[in-house]
Amino acid sequence: MIMDVASLVFSGVRFSVYSNDHLPHHVHGSIERTRVIVDLLPTGDVQLSARARAIRPRNAKSNQVIKVLKVAAEHSDELRALWEKVHGAA
Repeated sequence: MIMDVASLVFSGVRFSVYSNDHLPHHVHGSIERTRVIVDLLPTGDVQLSARARAIRPRNAKSNQVIKVLKVAAEHSDELRALWEKVHGAA
């Protein structure tokens, strides 16, 4: 199976959407070695995903997790457009 990925970078944080990903709308944010799954809410807000392993590694620096969430909130419209580019509008 071939998986495509689309990415955007804002303030040093790379946000990725994978073609084989699933609902709910979300992005994978990464900065250095920290990976954070961020849900894109229908209201235009963002939140840390409630799924297991939403933050990797488990001992990720909290300031990096906070930065990913803050940058995602600042660019939520662009991130939703990225999801829709990969998966279509829903």
